[in-house]
Amino acid sequence: MNLSTISALSPLDGRYAAKLATLRPLMSEQGYMQRRVQVEVAWFIALSDAGFAEFKPLTPGARTYLLNLVKNFSETDGRAIKEIEKTTNHDVKAVEYWIKSKFEARPELLAAAEFVHFACTSEDINNTSHALQLKGARNLVVLPGLDALITKLREMAQAFADVPMLSRTHGQTASPTTVGKEVANVLVRLVAAREKIAGVPLMAKMNGAVGNYNAHLSAWPDFDWEAFSRKVIETPEPVSEAGIAPWGLGLTFQPYSIQIEPHDYMAELFDAIARTNTILIDWSRDVWGYVSLGYFKQRLKAGEIGSSTMPHKVNPIDFENAEGNLGLANALLRHLSEKLPISRWQRDLTDSTVLRNMGVAVGYAALAYQSLLTGLNKLELNEEALAADLDASWEVLAEPIQTVMRRYGVQGAYEKLKEVTRGKTVTAEALHGLIASLEIPEAEKQRLLAMTPGSYTGIAAELARRA
Repeated sequence: MNLSTISALSPLDGRYAAKLATLRPLMSEQGYMQRRVQVEVAWFIALSDAGFAEFKPLTPGARTYLLNLVKNFSETDGRAIKEIEKTTNHDVKAVEYWIKSKFEARPELLAAAEFVHFACTSEDINNTSHALQLKGARNLVVLPGLDALITKLREMAQAFADVPMLSRTHGQTASPTTVGKEVANVLVRLVAAREKIAGVPLMAKMNGAVGNYNAHLSAWPDFDWEAFSRKVIETPEPVSEAGIAPWGLGLTFQPYSIQIEPHDYMAELFDAIARTNTILIDWSRDVWGYVSLGYFKQRLKAGEIGSSTMPHKVNPIDFENAEGNLGLANALLRHLSEKLPISRWQRDLTDSTVLRNMGVAVGYAALAYQSLLTGLNKLELNEEALAADLDASWEVLAEPIQTVMRRYGVQGAYEKLKEVTRGKTVTAEALHGLIASLEIPEAEKQRLLAMTPGSYTGIAAELARRA
């Protein structure tokens, strides 16, 4: 079966395939196989360094060869494993047999072949591989995507810090702010959410069929298998050459488990990504609204069409695309976080099929981050529209006027302003006449008379620059 971008079932491998080229090697089945090979090899090398008389330390040449099995793992290698799986009907065992097949021309490795997958249950390999996949996806796709958005939002917050904008609460005119401050609100939330994602420890266990090192201790009863497992899991991954240094996975050790790692960290990670996505859905909808109000224009792209029948249309498609894909990502992420921590007794297989969709969930999020960034890069601020909206909304100055009146003890200040402004079209002249009639100090009258909707922004500009 030869799939193409127009025969693929998922749009992630069809219409949007080119946009997910960085994610695909990490979260595809080939990426999963490669991580399985990495875990098997790391365990094998560590066993050779454990001090067992039956398995002497591997030579530097053997270690480099094993490292290259991981580093150079190809689609051809993946297909070879799938061929073996046709016989075994077991994916992890197929990986073990493939590794052993690579020992045939190397007597040193062939003599130690039975230490491949030694004392391991399949989940020892799978859960560590999933953690490695998520580490790659987080470090190479999710966080860079968010960092690009953070950089853009920070630029916008600084550039538009002083540009006044009419607020809308409940969709109605409200106390003015600045464009930069509204961007800064999102920026600060996104930075905090990004740190939550980055801070989730990626857990892994290598403790056998039910988490008690039963098989391990049957072979070497006096060996500290728990400490050994922790070392393999927490020792950093090799950067390039294996040499004679310890070769680990760079994850966080999980001491307690049934056959499967509990997946609580996955739930935490997926929830953190989903919460971040919710912030971006909120922002996508807000920008869509600002475009609708004319606060932002969108740069035109030559040849692009907005409507098949209305030639004038320039639609905010990037923000709509982002919103839709963020919603899809969250639907999957929330199912993952709710389902994965649940397993009957010492294990069932319901997690297995669900875990194969981690890349789909992350893929929709990554696609949305790109769409949102593309949309933000097309925006041009329309200061004329912003100024016109403010100039038509003098009623927002009812708030400062009544606040100053209350400072000086004018009775019924709120009620008086409500009577003349609520639900009414208010002009500058009408407000100025009201201010002139107030029994407050002359200096305060002059301060209020000098105020405009565009100048009534509090410390919005300072907050925008501080973010």
